[in-house]
Amino acid sequence: MTLHDPGERVLPVGRSFPQRVVAALRFDASVYDELEDDPAALGQAALVVALAGLARGVGAFGQDGWVGLVLGVLGGFIVWGFAAWVIWQIGVKSFAYTSDFAELLRTLGFAAAPLFGLALCALPLGPLRAVVGLAAHAAATVAFFIAARQALDVSTERALVVCVLAIGLSLVLVFLLSVLLVGTAASSATLPAL
Repeated sequence: MTLHDPGERVLPVGRSFPQRVVAALRFDASVYDELEDDPAALGQAALVVALAGLARGVGAFGQDGWVGLVLGVLGGFIVWGFAAWVIWQIGVKSFAYTSDFAELLRTLGFAAAPLFGLALCALPLGPLRAVVGLAAHAAATVAFFIAARQALDVSTERALVVCVLAIGLSLVLVFLLSVLLVGTAASSATLPAL
């Protein structure tokens, strides 16, 4: 039996990828502490982001088709990287909280796990489709907040400020990219073929 300091963080050792995903879906803060300390988990985090983007694309496939599927995955990676960069800039560079960029990528990647629920939007749910989409995004926002709080090792209040800024800036980026993409698609549709 090993004794440890009561103030020392005791982490579960050796959770598998599926166990980590389930822990993230359960909002288990200890999984983010584990990910923070596991440099080998970056590939797993990227897989969660890819699967979440795929779920988004599957959920909107009837409306957006293959383009939506590809853009769902690509958009997931863009938002993941941008949100991690914003939190790193605000939390670490501006407020001097503890973390590094790779830790933020690992924790925030797993925070995308609740977005797996967006695949349910492919079912004929009628008006419940919007509820499912809203619930998946709300759950991902909660997971994002927990992941950032654990990675930065800050209080709930400070994590809330950093996350609100990061989410707000990420939404602006998504909006600008969508305007750019839609504007480009609309202008190319009106150009005559050469």
